[in-house]
Amino acid sequence: MDTLPDAFAPAQAGSSSMPANSGAKLGPVENTNSPKPVKVDDPPKFDLESYIANYTGRTRFNRLYLIGNTSTLLAVDALKLAITEAKNGRDVGQYEKAVRALAEASPGEKEASLDSVWVQDVQRSVRAQSERLEHELRGYKNNLIKESIRMGNEDLGNHYYETGDLLAASKAYSRMRDYCTTPNHIASMLFKMVNVYAERGDWMGVQSNVHRLRNSQSKPEDLQKNQPKILAALGLAQMHSGSFRDAATSFLAVDPSLSDTFNEMITPNDIAVYGGLCALASMDRNELQKLVLDSPTFRQFLELEPHIRRAIAFFCNSKYRPCLDILENYRTDYLLDLNLQRHVPALYTKIRTKSIQQYLVPFSRVTLDSMAAIFAPDVVGGEARPTGLNSPFVQELISLIKEGILDTRIDLERGLLVSSQTDPRTEVQAKTLDSLSTFNKEAHTRIIRAAVFHAGLEVQGDIEPGSREQMGARKGGGYRRGVVG
Repeated sequence: MDTLPDAFAPAQAGSSSMPANSGAKLGPVENTNSPKPVKVDDPPKFDLESYIANYTGRTRFNRLYLIGNTSTLLAVDALKLAITEAKNGRDVGQYEKAVRALAEASPGEKEASLDSVWVQDVQRSVRAQSERLEHELRGYKNNLIKESIRMGNEDLGNHYYETGDLLAASKAYSRMRDYCTTPNHIASMLFKMVNVYAERGDWMGVQSNVHRLRNSQSKPEDLQKNQPKILAALGLAQMHSGSFRDAATSFLAVDPSLSDTFNEMITPNDIAVYGGLCALASMDRNELQKLVLDSPTFRQFLELEPHIRRAIAFFCNSKYRPCLDILENYRTDYLLDLNLQRHVPALYTKIRTKSIQQYLVPFSRVTLDSMAAIFAPDVVGGEARPTGLNSPFVQELISLIKEGILDTRIDLERGLLVSSQTDPRTEVQAKTLDSLSTFNKEAHTRIIRAAVFHAGLEVQGDIEPGSREQMGARKGGGYRRGVVG
């Protein structure tokens, strides 16, 4: 047993592990471009073992590894489970990475020592399996049997995927395309590509393959069966690209029949959380009520995460403090989520900003004290002047005004936030009076013209002699032949 001497440097979530058959030795991991790792000191609301039991495949290790490197309370337990998960598979890179992390978090743990015998046995087995599968594939190509070649590439891709060589896995799956003979074969190949690209963190690749799935020539019943997984994968890709509105639309359209058929990537609980947060960040109250709370399909997902439903209901009822409190209580859980962690600041900022905007809609002016009590209760309790110029809450309002998000101005002398917009009621009344005045003028002009015409006082210009008789015949409002005088 060898003890790891080097410190751990966290890799970015979604990055591919080193190939298991590389035989690389453990050494310092350098990643100068990686962002500062997130650390969470508060305990989450979920039980770790129950939480991870909802997932299958490589995402189990990825989630455990993220929790182990983020939560100070669950670090040891999560990394031990990650090591066990890695040893149940054949990805040596994952095992080495988890052992290195545990060696830094708790060097005295038995699992913090590298099991060199296991590593060598697995690497030897992986190399033998790779050679056998490649030899079989060459034989299939010599026999020119399309189905055998397709299955050979699929077996090789599955092997590389399980051992962590994601680039080789994507190449093997891509070679299946020329040998797929049915729409179901194509759909199966594309779903495998989606999993590989998601594991690599290539969300543009995920979207590309999802669009191919949607345009595939599958039977209607097969397409309907795959639709929930297609929309779930598309929503994940859109969320990771920052398109929260599109992501919300995709998640809201997922059918509850998804169930546990896509647990290698996402669960129904994730659909509820991701869809609810993206909708809160991008939709107004009417849309939230109609598309989220009143949706017969998404309501079934919300039953799995009732706190998300309560937060949305509070927002729709203009109860912004309870809504923000619920989200804040679950911030720890979301920071430990593989897909949400990097988006929590952006989502929470958008939801908070939209809450401030919606709060100001009915008012032409509002006191800073009343706003601070709702949106910054900590500031009110801990600041000598919670609404002074140097107050964090006032500085937040100033930044929103500078960015053009709020069309208001701050009156610090009287402690007011005054709207710069025109009162909508006054604006409507002014438009109505203006339209009425225009109508009266036009009607008066038409009446005068009609009276002048009927009185024969209309001034005519020079006209042709032949038309003079016709003009005379129309006087009095009738038509008669002109009299020759």
